[in-house]
Amino acid sequence: MDMTAEKREQDINNKASIANTSDANTNSNKEAEERQARDLKAGLHPLKNKFVFWYTRRTPGVRNQTSYEDNIKRIVDFSTVEGFWVCYCHLARPSSLPSPTDLHLFKEGIRPLWEDSANCNGGKWIIRFKKVVSGRFWEDLVLALVGDQLDYGDNICGAVLSIRFNEDILSVWNRNSSDHQVSFITSSLYAVMALRDSIKRHLKLPHNYVMEYKPHDASLRDNSSYRNTWLRG
Repeated sequence: MDMTAEKREQDINNKASIANTSDANTNSNKEAEERQARDLKAGLHPLKNKFVFWYTRRTPGVRNQTSYEDNIKRIVDFSTVEGFWVCYCHLARPSSLPSPTDLHLFKEGIRPLWEDSANCNGGKWIIRFKKVVSGRFWEDLVLALVGDQLDYGDNICGAVLSIRFNEDILSVWNRNSSDHQVSFITSSLYAVMALRDSIKRHLKLPHNYVMEYKPHDASLRDNSSYRNTWLRG
């Protein structure tokens, strides 16, 4: 295949992907509007998005797609302020969770997997914390995510708290990290950096904390969530 034909095929695939995403977003928005109307009628306070808490008990030293997917357990979902507090008040605190485990908070319809269609073109901002303070920062992040307080909220898929032996790691996952089109790369990078600044601002992150970014396709290549990060800031 010559370069012209290859580029034409790539353009067609990109347009098809954009059209499919647009249709999915339209359906998702319609479902969200119907859900919010039902919640309001019931006297509840609907959230902009429906969320799901997931839990993963990891086997040390093992990371392959089959075993990881089998270990992910859906805990509970919620779509209202009242539902959130009922769920959150009954969740175990980070300090009581064994290592290594992951606690995930993701929008409904998005699995906490690199390979998920909503995640595969994106990445995550990573922050490492001492175990004594991770619970407070996790709670602040959860409240910001549920309350749709972070900039570029539609580009956010979810957040993860990873309990490890010597530290705890928070990560915020977003949909887009780069693309083949230059204009899209520029806008995506701006959104990625704006998300970083928003996270810092809402968590009141001390200046000595460093945030790292890693695209999910890089994680798929080196089979690692938190090593070999690409951006620091």
